[in-house]
Parts: sequence; C-alpha cells; structure tokens
Amino acid sequence: MKLAKILAPTDLSKLSRAAVRYAMEMAVAQGSVVVLYHVISEDGDWFDKDDALNPANALVPKQKQRLSEFVQENCADYLGKVEHREIVEVGVPYKEIVRKAEEEKADLIVMSTHGRTGLEQVMVGSVTAKVVARATCPVLSIRPSK
Repeated sequence: MKLAKILAPTDLSKLSRAAVRYAMEMAVAQGSVVVLYHVISEDGDWFDKDDALNPANALVPKQKQRLSEFVQENCADYLGKVEHREIVEVGVPYKEIVRKAEEEKADLIVMSTHGRTGLEQVMVGSVTAKVVARATCPVLSIRPSK
C-alpha cells in the first residue's frame, strides 16, 4: 500500500514525539508527504472557530512557532529527507483531525496515545480513540515507551 500523505497530529507534548517521529520515518521509507498538525483546543460553544473575535485565534501565531520549534527539536534528522507541512488551527481536536485528514486526503493518521486506562479513560476519553472511531482512513496509534 502506497502512503502518499500521512497526517501526524501533535499536542506538542513529549508523549506525542514518538508518533511524529514514527510518521517521519514511515515517510522516508514510503516517499510520503507528512502534514504535521496541531489543534488549539477550543470547544466551539461560544465562537465559531473562524470568528475573528474568537480569543483562541490570537494563539495561532505563537503555536505555529511552537510547532516549528517542536519539529526542529524532535525531527531535525528527517527534515532534509521528508517533504512536510506544518499547520495550526483552532477547534475541537478530534473533530479537526478527522476533518483535516479528509481535506488533505491523508492515507494514514499516525498519532500517540497517552495510555489512559480504566476509569480515567472512561471519564476523560481519548482524542485518539475518538479519531479512530470517526476517521475515514486508517489510524496508527503509537504508545510511547516509558
């Protein structure tokens, strides 16, 4: 199966590093484009995500800088070998990840799972689990090593 485009969502945490690196490594092997994607979490109840008055939109420039730094710090060894794009948007993370995968016509989503189990998983839920349940393309869930 040829993977032309891989979507690699990240919350910019150390735990998401493993999945982003895995996506980059797969892209080297497959000749894929990687879309590195960060969603600024906003529940959408008060403002439309594109509303100029939405306070979350003020965070986009800083988060773009943080994503760029995250990629430089964690994936520098892949940057000359892999075509990639960095995108930051505002919204409900799982909804935006599913939407972006469809918009980009991604062949695969590679994302970390934070390893919650039991009651914590039931109460908090998981962005990864919600994406797996809703995505129209395959989702590879990477659990970071301890």
